[in-house]
Amino acid sequence: MTDQPTPPVAERRPVELERHGTTVVDDYAWLRDDEREAGDVLAHLRAENAYTEAMLAHVADLRDDLFEEIKSRIKQTDESAPVPKDGWLYYHRTVEGQQYGIHCRKRGGLDTEEEVVLDENALADGHGYFALGGLSITPDHRIAAYSTDTDGSEVFTLRFRDLATGEDLEDVVEGVSYALAWFNDSATILYTRMDAAKRPYQVWRHRLGTDPTDDVLVHQEDDERFWLGCGRTRSRRFIVIEAGSKVTSEAHVLDADAPSSEPRLVAAREQGVEYDVSHRDDAFLIVTNTDGAEDFKLVTAPVDSPGREHWRDLVPHRPGIRLEGVDCFAGHVVLYERAEALTRIRVLVPETGDDHVIEQAEDVYVAGPGPNAEYDTSTLRYGYTSMVTPRSTYDYDVRTRERTLVKQQEVLGDVDLDAYETCREWATSPDGTRVPISIVHRRGIERDGTNPTVLYAYGSYEISIDPGFSSLRLSLLDRGFVFAIAHPRGGGELGRRWYEDGKYLAKRNTFTDVIACAEHLVEAGWTRPDRLGLRGGSAGGLMVGAVVNERPELFGAAVAEVPFVDVVSTMWDETLPLTVVEYEEWGDPKDRTYFEYIRSYSPYDNVRAQDYPAMLVTGGLNDPRVGYWEPAKWVARLRTVKTDANPLLLKMEMGAGHGGPSGRYDAWKDEALVYAFLLDRLATTVDV
Repeated sequence: MTDQPTPPVAERRPVELERHGTTVVDDYAWLRDDEREAGDVLAHLRAENAYTEAMLAHVADLRDDLFEEIKSRIKQTDESAPVPKDGWLYYHRTVEGQQYGIHCRKRGGLDTEEEVVLDENALADGHGYFALGGLSITPDHRIAAYSTDTDGSEVFTLRFRDLATGEDLEDVVEGVSYALAWFNDSATILYTRMDAAKRPYQVWRHRLGTDPTDDVLVHQEDDERFWLGCGRTRSRRFIVIEAGSKVTSEAHVLDADAPSSEPRLVAAREQGVEYDVSHRDDAFLIVTNTDGAEDFKLVTAPVDSPGREHWRDLVPHRPGIRLEGVDCFAGHVVLYERAEALTRIRVLVPETGDDHVIEQAEDVYVAGPGPNAEYDTSTLRYGYTSMVTPRSTYDYDVRTRERTLVKQQEVLGDVDLDAYETCREWATSPDGTRVPISIVHRRGIERDGTNPTVLYAYGSYEISIDPGFSSLRLSLLDRGFVFAIAHPRGGGELGRRWYEDGKYLAKRNTFTDVIACAEHLVEAGWTRPDRLGLRGGSAGGLMVGAVVNERPELFGAAVAEVPFVDVVSTMWDETLPLTVVEYEEWGDPKDRTYFEYIRSYSPYDNVRAQDYPAMLVTGGLNDPRVGYWEPAKWVARLRTVKTDANPLLLKMEMGAGHGGPSGRYDAWKDEALVYAFLLDRLATTVDV
């Protein structure tokens, strides 16, 4: 291209920061404005957006074509599989041309008249951004509690809708978080409030028809490492208030039939011990890592005396089989497990000892819990997908072991899913650790090193990036791309030890694992460096930044979405959302050992005078999780230090938060833009 636009260059305004006797100079600290109102900051962000738009103008038609292509494969007017509950069928549907979903129900059967519970499109009208935080129906099915966010800040307003009239009650509660839990009287609800750092730290009780200023504080968590949540057990006997840090948890229970009851402690917190409480019959079922159960086990505790001294093993610890959670039903218990980087579902009948795994047909797949609202049922609903199998909903009869496909995501157009294939390969990290990679591509491609390839990874918080289906991704696969997911340490794919080996003072393992996966893709003939792209978001954006600092020559392009890249500064500032909570993931830089280690990989602190791949970076002005200034500062520093002429683009959403645009069409447009960027940088020819 000729006559390229001139990139905006942020002014250097050095600020000296003293940290452990070391003077650190931050030239771009001024880009942080907590009020998001500073004229010079907003002007710079708008200039970055204008530059990005100009630099991508030559692929505007391709982006439009990709967007139309993405839409053409999606059944835009669709509905979910209905979920039975107390004689009602609840479901969610979408309408072509509308950005958001509609929550509906029918009484008695699918041939009865539809009732609209909540239309998100109506709620979003007049707002540039909209997100539904929670939706909870009273046990008598008369009232819907729902919370909304209209700026991406994740601070919600709670309202109550009379489902008979479709009108909202006068009760309005401002400043709530996500969790909602109804008592069985259908008139009393629990919700959570946040502190100044947007940490849910209080549980409040509201009774319909009363002034929210009279709401009652039920529980408060003063330890800044812990977040609060609440929810009702499937048995409807208890409401559980959960307090959790990254490594420790504690639960209290309330009688769901007694709204004025006081929370009762299950087991006092013990540093490093996590537990999650469910209920069945006369016992609590508790998933925990106590007594050295690194991959967790299932214990029971009497309802009347649930302290740790009364815990008894139901499913003992099995090293290498990570127990991620359970669903309790009247006649059985369902365990959700993970082994060898694959999910699996196990059904257990404690009274008989019957125990079996639901077998799946493919070698690489994802199977996990679906919406199961009823307690006294022999039917388990679960979800299934793979990189070549669209999202599927099954009903499984735990007695007969028969399964019924209830719904499968439709892929419209002339799409032959048999034209794609998936596989699992393993890279070897420098310390000898084998790292799984999930791969999908069109059948028939050659391993001649020429295939454009996207490598996606996350690698933090024990979150697993499972190999599921994406109809959007077909736009890349049909243009000859290979798509690969790296499963590095720091994620949860291979159990708790896999996570522990990629956090704190072992965080660098995440980055070396991703590099090893990239090298494997090249050495195995899938691609070559100039046709290999790296993508990740949030903590995965940190991964992108750290990896391209270390091995920029290994990639032709990189996409870092809402990236956590100024790790030292963010973790130093206890006033920011998440900082104190995050000490148990990254470490506290006020400890010199952690300071030096975090500083050794923090992408912003390690920008070097070297060639970098073409990069597309995104952010959200109202993002409460990763401050918009992190990607803005990072791009500003990269632009003045890097030695190449490759594009460096920042796309800042000026009215959105951590998740980007809230409407589905806007999200598809953003994905089309990313695809257009990757096609432009990695493919030899761009077929539209």
